[in-house]
Amino acid sequence: MDFDVLIVGAGSAGLSAALTLGRCRRRVLLADGGPPRNAPSPAVHGFLTRDGVRPAKLLELGRSQLAPYPTIDVQELKITRLHQLAKGFRAEGTTSEGAAWAGTASRVLLATGVDDLLPALPGFRELWGTGVLHCPYCHGYEVRDQPLAVYGRGKAAVGLALLLTNWSKDITVVTDGPGHLTDYGRQRLRYHHIGLRQEPVARLVGGPDGLLRCVEFTDGTFLERAALFLHAPQEQRSALAADLGARLTHKGAVWVDKNSQTSISGLYAAGDTTPGQQQALLAAAAGGKAAICLNEALTKEQCA
Repeated sequence: MDFDVLIVGAGSAGLSAALTLGRCRRRVLLADGGPPRNAPSPAVHGFLTRDGVRPAKLLELGRSQLAPYPTIDVQELKITRLHQLAKGFRAEGTTSEGAAWAGTASRVLLATGVDDLLPALPGFRELWGTGVLHCPYCHGYEVRDQPLAVYGRGKAAVGLALLLTNWSKDITVVTDGPGHLTDYGRQRLRYHHIGLRQEPVARLVGGPDGLLRCVEFTDGTFLERAALFLHAPQEQRSALAADLGARLTHKGAVWVDKNSQTSISGLYAAGDTTPGQQQALLAAAAGGKAAICLNEALTKEQCA
């Protein structure tokens, strides 16, 4: 094999895994396929010792700390196919210059993350990461005590609105048409003084600073808000796991066991690719855990 471990994805999970494996003296290829999911965000929050750092700076620091380890190779490389061999995997991809690439590894760790599927309305994509937000734990403190909106329907919208009450007392749920709320859900909103607007949304209006100014409805009315939160549907950034036949959850996440291994022997996954809460610090921790499991599996194989 060319490498002990091929890590696909160089975000928090991939960098953390590479660092741990480099310290285990494993031959690692870290394939960086492009910007991370949180690239539009002005800062990463809740990351111990790095609270408020820009996403690009966090990755820059992570890559710089791989430099002392001679067995780690970092490449600007998009992996497009994986082939399972009798032992290990063959990977194919393209370099940043467009050249074809191929190599082999005993194990593969997928840290490719997910993409958020935003509503196809003006303003959502343009304000994503600044005025349109996905995680109160990541961004709630920055918009504390300001008027907030929650975009969504049903139980999920009610739950997100209730979660935000610790950051703001001025919250309105915007359902963009029929909200499909139960009587109990409406009762909970009223009890906690959370507003409800069910008119269809025309667009989000932001300022030159990238922050939200208001939600505009199709009837011409406006709702002034400082930020809008939503739990957007997601899809895997990479089809590598699915193409190999790996098990996916009902939400489309890559299933892993307690050792971070997928249903395909030798194929591991960590970070937002897998089920669970999504945060940069948690992804880094998951990458470190996966690396330990990978190293122990390789050691067991070598010492059999």
